[in-house]
Amino acid sequence: MGWVPAGTDYEISVDQGKVVARKGAGGKPLKSLPKALKDHEAVVGLRQLVEWLRRHDASCRGEVERWMVRSLPVPAGVIAQVWADETWRAVLHDAVVVPLTADGEWDVAAAGLLRDADPATGLGVVDLDGESARITATAVAIPHPVRLPDLDDLREFAADLGVEQGLLQLFREIWRPGTEAERRAELRRYAGARYKELRHVQSRATSAGYRVQGGTAVCRVWEGGTTVVASVWIGDGDPGVEASTSELSFADASGDPIAAADVPPVAWSEGMRMAATLHAGRVADEEGDR
Repeated sequence: MGWVPAGTDYEISVDQGKVVARKGAGGKPLKSLPKALKDHEAVVGLRQLVEWLRRHDASCRGEVERWMVRSLPVPAGVIAQVWADETWRAVLHDAVVVPLTADGEWDVAAAGLLRDADPATGLGVVDLDGESARITATAVAIPHPVRLPDLDDLREFAADLGVEQGLLQLFREIWRPGTEAERRAELRRYAGARYKELRHVQSRATSAGYRVQGGTAVCRVWEGGTTVVASVWIGDGDPGVEASTSELSFADASGDPIAAADVPPVAWSEGMRMAATLHAGRVADEEGDR
C-alpha cells in the first residue's frame, strides 16, 4: 500500500503485516517505529486494519478448506462473487475444481486449475491438457486430494506449470486406507510422542487448527452425510508436566467408536495428518531419536 501522513514529520505504511514509518516523503523506511508515533491515531488505525486483514485471511482460508475437506458442492456464482476480493482470490487461485453434473456427480474429465471467475461467463480454468477452458456448471467441488484420481499425475502437471496454490490441496499430505491389518498398525504409528510439558503439545495442536478438549486433540470431519471425530489423547492437568500422545482413534458424533475398516477416506487421511503433526513436534525432533 502507499504511504499515509502521520504528524508533520513522518509517513507510515504496511510492510509484511507490520506498520512501518519513514521520515518525510521519499525517505527510507526506519528500522523501528518512532516512540512519538506509537499512539498516533493514524498508526492505531493502520494496526486495526492489519489485524482485520489477518482475521479476514484466516476466515477465507478456513472456509475454503472446509469446502475441500467436506468436498461440498460450491455454487459457481459464490466463487464469482468473492473473486474480486484479493484475499479470496489468493486462496482460490489454482485450486483444482471439478464441475458437478445435474445429478450432483463429479465430472472429473472437465476438472481444471481455477484461474478466473465471472458471474456472466463462469469459471476460467486450465484443464488437465494444459488448455484454457470455462466451466459453466452451476456448482463445483474443490476435492480433497485423497479423493482425486491420478493424484501423482496432477501433482506433476501442477509442478510443470509452476503452480503455487494458496490452498494446501494438491500437495497436502495424505494417508490412504489400506487393509484391516495395515489400518490397525497405522493407528499406532504416531503414538508415544513425548513432550517435555503438556502445554507444548496443547499449543502445537491448537496452532495447527485442532481443538483440544478434555485432554484430547480432536479433528472433526463431515463426510458422506455424517460426522467422524478423530482423536488423540495428549493428557490433562498441570500444563507443566511431561506428556505423551496415545494412538489415533475414531468415533461418531455421539462418541461411539468407529472400527478402522469403517472410517471413510477423507476422515482417515485428516485423522492421520493430525496424529503425524503432533508426533512431529515431539522431544525427539529437538534432541535426536533415542
